[in-house]
Amino acid sequence: MKDGDAMLVTTFLRLHSEGFKPDRDLILALTADEEGGKSNGVDWLLKNHPELMKAAFAFNPDGGGVDLQNGKAISADVDASEKLYADYQLSVTNPGGHSSLPVPDNAIYHLADALQRLQNYQFPFELNAITRAYFEKLATLEPAATAADIQAILASPADPAAITRISESPEWNSTIHTTCVATRLQAGHANNALPQMAQANVNCRILPGHSREEVRQDLIRIFADAKVTVKYVDNGGGIHSGAPDSKGPPPVALQPEVMKPLEKLVAVYWPGTPVIPDMATGASDSIFTNAAGIPTYNWSAVELEVSDVRAHGKDERLPETSFYKGVQFWYDYLHMITKGD
Repeated sequence: MKDGDAMLVTTFLRLHSEGFKPDRDLILALTADEEGGKSNGVDWLLKNHPELMKAAFAFNPDGGGVDLQNGKAISADVDASEKLYADYQLSVTNPGGHSSLPVPDNAIYHLADALQRLQNYQFPFELNAITRAYFEKLATLEPAATAADIQAILASPADPAAITRISESPEWNSTIHTTCVATRLQAGHANNALPQMAQANVNCRILPGHSREEVRQDLIRIFADAKVTVKYVDNGGGIHSGAPDSKGPPPVALQPEVMKPLEKLVAVYWPGTPVIPDMATGASDSIFTNAAGIPTYNWSAVELEVSDVRAHGKDERLPETSFYKGVQFWYDYLHMITKGD
């Protein structure tokens, strides 16, 4: 169970023990397989038991939260859009041979050349309604030089030099570009043999409005090598010669009944901290609930240092005080959006 899920379970148990009776349904959906397995819990639940998921809106605690800088809250981010997740398998095959008789046509070299082209490539700059609003807000908070660069990328046309400088930030780079990066490698079968196979996994996070198949075709064009095949890897590990044409859903509308109490409570817990709707650079189960017509906001109430991001690492962690503060926040927030007896 993730930290945000644990916070909500704790909050629901507390409300139940106190005999709290809200004036609207509060639905807690706990599912599995978001990041592995052959099926996805939220996707399965929506397809098989949609009656259990009828909601005016939803919160997904697997995203959003409060950014800290040296212990001081600098922003409270609510994900109202997210990128599309995709894995691609790059493969090169070769007759191979004895390593004492090398030839230029080497599977590893073909793969390495393709990955270097990817390393040197940047997908086009693009903003949507949420990311534009996000940067407009940041322009009022950042130091003068950075604010000027932000204003320059918001201009029409955007300034290429400012885009380059803004892209130096990994977070901002991912906000304004589709990104693809090599994450795994496998090649050869013996130290004294030419490789008959070389493979890599490339993980992409695709801007809304673009499909996985579109990006697969982009990769083929970037690699420009017929010996490098590019196949799509689905959530269950299946390998396909083509990828889905579906695109990620558009940004979520910022409903006042969601945002106003959130902003009011953030002002209590983190005084002076702006609430900034943004686009998640990762991916979450919100893609399924949004597609089902349930406006979903990624918000965790978790506070973390921006210089200490360890998500998906073997040393991923959450400060103890952050957990308990988040638990209390959810308790207060659920009281604010419902009127209990």
